[in-house]
Amino acid sequence: MKVAIIGAGLGGLLTGASLAKDGHEVDIFERLPVYGGRFTNIDCKGFQLSTGALHMVPHGPGGPLASLLRDVGADAEIVRCNPMAVIRVPKNRKEKDYNGGFKDIPFNQFGTQFSLWHRIKLFFLLASTKKNPPTGVSFEEWINHNLNENNARKIADSFCGWALSLRSKDVPVEEAFSIVRNLYKYGGTGVPIGGCKGISDALADVINQNGGHIHLKSEVEEILVEDGAASGVIVGGKEYPADLVISDIGHPQTASLCKNSDIDAEYTRNVEDIKASAGVKICLGANEPLIGHSGVLLTPLCRRINGINEVTNIDPELAPPGKHLVMAHQAVTWDRIGNLEEEIEMGLKDLEELFAGKDYEVLLVQSYHNGWPVNRAASGSDPGNKTPVENLYVVGDGAKGEGGIEIEGIALGVMNTLSLIQ
Repeated sequence: MKVAIIGAGLGGLLTGASLAKDGHEVDIFERLPVYGGRFTNIDCKGFQLSTGALHMVPHGPGGPLASLLRDVGADAEIVRCNPMAVIRVPKNRKEKDYNGGFKDIPFNQFGTQFSLWHRIKLFFLLASTKKNPPTGVSFEEWINHNLNENNARKIADSFCGWALSLRSKDVPVEEAFSIVRNLYKYGGTGVPIGGCKGISDALADVINQNGGHIHLKSEVEEILVEDGAASGVIVGGKEYPADLVISDIGHPQTASLCKNSDIDAEYTRNVEDIKASAGVKICLGANEPLIGHSGVLLTPLCRRINGINEVTNIDPELAPPGKHLVMAHQAVTWDRIGNLEEEIEMGLKDLEELFAGKDYEVLLVQSYHNGWPVNRAASGSDPGNKTPVENLYVVGDGAKGEGGIEIEGIALGVMNTLSLIQ
């Protein structure tokens, strides 16, 4: 079977590697001069920064991404973080900021920040929702109704901001509980050796070794559709016939490439309404450890920063000798995309206060929105992998699997697509 894949981001590379490994003829067309998209590295003063996703795998070596990498025989190593995550809280639970000092508590002890009554209530809530997960409201609405605890809202916003680049008010409660179930199922965070590029390079090697081709600086101009089925793509004015077309550029952009076909009008309207998630990443180079461990540091009391990681505690090669690479992420709400400079200034102020007196420099500030977002479809709003066009599927961050945090969601979406086409 001939397969044409649009985009060589993580979704395209994972799908291409899987199909090439199974003996299919795979051609991946990427408009950029490099593969990996928002999942590769860029060098900055000897630090290996990432183009988008952080050098972190949400479920480490036990999750869907690691499973797919093993299935295709990719030579990639993911090391489990220890601890998975900690939450930075005031020394005194009743304080509302870090001015009186702070302490870091394990993520699974977040309930200690609640009142005794709400801790008891939380225990019974978690037990009851295992069999009957809540539906129909946002995660924030569920928290307000069941706990009405300010610390719970702040911790939820910090976690959702770090993991999904959303506030808890923008996350369906069904998605939030699916994420929690997956945390129990697959385990916590890990760091890929070599960062994002380590994984992208390993997948590219699998594709090349199995006869596939990655065409760089090759933008797809049109998806060919005959009798309601995808039949190939046009690149540089040349037709490339294919039995199957898979897009890694999101549903709206995929639909727009089907220029000479009558795509279902309802589908077109629905995908045009999909909202992307936006965020800002601030990369720091430090002459000393700022966190001191490999897990995520969640910061619920910061103005904007949701979480921070220090990946060089696992892979020191991501920084020059003796240096540390620290990356902070903050979600940007849809109504604040036009005020990115203010958002960035508040994030920088958070870091100045968190790491006061520490020896570090700001290497790069990266923003992700509009055509280069954190996710093409905000988590919980992914429309699935199918399209109304036969033999045309969508993978990547615009079609993630349920309960999949960032790249784990991409892996789940690829798994689902592979099951649909087999």
